[in-house]
Amino acid sequence: MAQSKRETERKYAAPAADDMAWLPDLAGAHPGASLVDRGIQDLDAVYYDTADLRLARGAATLRRRTGGADAGWHLKLPLAGDSREEVRAPLTGDVPDELRALVHSRTRGAPVRPVVRIRTTRSVRDLVDARGGALAELSLDTVRADSLVEGGGHAVWTEMEVELAEGGDPALLDGVEKILRKRGVDRAQSPSKLARALTETTPGAPGAEEPETDVVPGSAGAYLRDHLREQIRALVDLDPAVRRGAPDSVHRMRVACRRLRGALRSYRSVLDRDVTDPVRGELRWLAGELGPERDQEVLGERLHAGVRELPAELVLGPVAARLQAWDAAERAATRGRTLAALGAPRYTALLDRLSELDARPPLRAKARRRPEKVMVKSLVKEYGRLERRMDRALGMPPGPDRNAAVHRARKAAKRLRYAAEAARPALGRPARRLGKRVKAVQRVSGAHHDGIVAQDALRRLAVAAHAAGESSFTWGLLHGQERVRAAEREEQLPEVWERAGKARSSLS
Repeated sequence: MAQSKRETERKYAAPAADDMAWLPDLAGAHPGASLVDRGIQDLDAVYYDTADLRLARGAATLRRRTGGADAGWHLKLPLAGDSREEVRAPLTGDVPDELRALVHSRTRGAPVRPVVRIRTTRSVRDLVDARGGALAELSLDTVRADSLVEGGGHAVWTEMEVELAEGGDPALLDGVEKILRKRGVDRAQSPSKLARALTETTPGAPGAEEPETDVVPGSAGAYLRDHLREQIRALVDLDPAVRRGAPDSVHRMRVACRRLRGALRSYRSVLDRDVTDPVRGELRWLAGELGPERDQEVLGERLHAGVRELPAELVLGPVAARLQAWDAAERAATRGRTLAALGAPRYTALLDRLSELDARPPLRAKARRRPEKVMVKSLVKEYGRLERRMDRALGMPPGPDRNAAVHRARKAAKRLRYAAEAARPALGRPARRLGKRVKAVQRVSGAHHDGIVAQDALRRLAVAAHAAGESSFTWGLLHGQERVRAAEREEQLPEVWERAGKARSSLS
């Protein structure tokens, strides 16, 4: 089974030397720090990618490496800043199925093959503190890269890596870099060995993108294009985390789907609907498949917290055990649904469409206009849709029909909020203020809806407990608490909606 670790490192263009005798004293990077020689390693890695290098273009690397202490398959995925997640699998002949699945959002089902072989002679030093504890690893690498595709070439260079020890303070890297710069050692221009190897040896390697002549800088289309790209890349990057069950990953991927859908809907005047409407439909499908797992996660945590907060004398019968069994069964079912969706051809087809949307956004003539006109008009329209739904909901008497109407208004609030987020880089404070106020509407109406959903789940749990001959007292008590909380959120809604209306007026 694959294992993962967080890797935080920086690369430098080191002098061509056989050892680290040129390396300056690094004691200034940490009190009492010193270097300890760990010897020389010979590493041999074959990197895999699609024929058109989709992994490299997506800032991911997949390699089979021998030599060193961590021989095996390594998949590196980008994280924020200088960090990456490295997923490791045992050394086998072919790409492990688990790693093949984790790169699917980038390969989109295209086969991977060897593209570059990189052999490295590595001289290693550990930077340790006064007690001998590891702070960082410094590696001087002499690298030979050989392209494995037709027409490829060779390259040789020297570089240095400084990798932070597990649990180390990232500020240490700043201290090391300050010392290195004083000695004329600068950051490497390429972010990875693979990136440099491809650039210097492989035809068609990722490089500077062709300028998009149909996108006017500072226009509504330019801002919208950037927003779409950000959300598409978020969705692609989150796919491996969702497959591995990382905390909050399903929620974040679902939000990326909704932000994309919202932008494609709200800014239809800027985009060709013949292209984007089918994409919206598929994003709605994907968000719908992800929804049950996220909803169950929220509901399960809510009910478990409710039980924990009750005095022991009010918990009658095997309440915790029944809740645990129910939650585990529901989560297993919803988890299966999520993984089935990510393994479906329909999902792969959606990824292809999103890749095309990223590369060539279907902008209409209005995309060339200033955002102050185009984007404001779209926000005003979305506000009008929300206003009609909210006024209708607040004008209804309490009950199931009003609950449903509030939920519909909540969905409209989400769309307006996402539209405001897309417009914020262009419109600044007015869009930010509107988004903040509408988020409050969404939060209150969402808490109301969560309470309604919790009441329904508690009623079903009470029925099951009663049928099994158990006391249903505790379930009824929890149901009553949820009913009170939902009513409180319902009472707050007119006030937060009024504040959102004031933010709307600042748009024009």
